[in-house]
Amino acid sequence: MIEQVRHFESELRTWMWLAVMLAIILFKGFFAFLVVSDLGQPTWSYRPVADVPASSPYAEYQLLPYPQHIRGARGE
Repeated sequence: MIEQVRHFESELRTWMWLAVMLAIILFKGFFAFLVVSDLGQPTWSYRPVADVPASSPYAEYQLLPYPQHIRGARGE
């Protein structure tokens, strides 16, 4: 009789721990859904940055007079 009571207490404790772990997982899921959820389109615009030399003023360089592309006297 005592052994059956101990088994019931152990089984009850196991189910309680499983319920606690499930509650933690569900709480984290709802928290992430409510706090980090998609709030729609942002109010700012990053605008595309042109990085191709033909379309970006920052990618164009002044041509050097000699083919070595070294600044100095005659490309030396």
